[in-house]
Amino acid sequence: MVDDSKLIGLIAGNGRLPHLFAEAARQQGLEVVAVGHLGETDPQLGSRVRSLSWVRLAQIDRIVRILREAGVTRAVMAGGISRIRAFTEARPDKGAVRIALRLRSFRDDSLLRAVADYFQRAGVQIVSPTDFLTNLLVPAGHLAGPGLEAGQRKDIALGIEVAQLLGRADVGQTVVVKNGHVLAMEAIEGTNETIRRAGKLGGPGAVVVKFSKPQQDPRFDLPTVGPGTLEAMEESGAKVLAVEAGRTLILEGEQVYARAQRQSVTLLGVVNSQRSIDSGTMGEGVSAEGDPACPLP
Repeated sequence: MVDDSKLIGLIAGNGRLPHLFAEAARQQGLEVVAVGHLGETDPQLGSRVRSLSWVRLAQIDRIVRILREAGVTRAVMAGGISRIRAFTEARPDKGAVRIALRLRSFRDDSLLRAVADYFQRAGVQIVSPTDFLTNLLVPAGHLAGPGLEAGQRKDIALGIEVAQLLGRADVGQTVVVKNGHVLAMEAIEGTNETIRRAGKLGGPGAVVVKFSKPQQDPRFDLPTVGPGTLEAMEESGAKVLAVEAGRTLILEGEQVYARAQRQSVTLLGVVNSQRSIDSGTMGEGVSAEGDPACPLP
């Protein structure tokens, strides 16, 4: 038998974040019981965890059963799930149906909170992966690339304003702006395809803003950027990436910073002056007139 205080569950989606969480948990002396989603989660995750079981999308009761039978009483959700695949390939079980019947809205935050509440009632507390991965949170300031031009600062401010409205509607986190015009807003396609679509519509030189939603629950779906974000920006010709400091995860940070330098992409951690923040985590903000960051108006 394993002491349940040494166990942590991992409900894994796609991408690198489940791997990074598993490694961080192991370094903290925890054994990870992972549940992966078929078609989403990297099978190589199995080499980093005590066990890896598989479910189809929306098999909620099966996830609960796997975790509880392993003795898990707390778990994290880490990694994305393709919204398109979730829309087209979900196989809801009775647990998913029970959750759905209680919901007034199927928007991301409402759905994820309802799922977390369901797990809680079943004896599995959902906790934030950032409790274990504080080193991945984006700091405030100018992180890479050239200084900002005046027009880019204005585009960042507009992007933040629109991103907050988009987030308040619980639709997406990413907005792309160029010369005072909003080129694209994130919907079901995700951040990278939003960036590519903006490039097709407005050409090179755009500003990409990615902010957490005003009502964001830090336990799941925090904004995340990584090498794939820079790849999409290279394809579209976007030249600025502004993300919310202390509320955005950066994966493969050294690689991202180096690639931003090579692409002459300005990468900024922007302080959200409307959110209560921990200055020890997020650092000092910079005024709108200064370089490198532009806080909320």
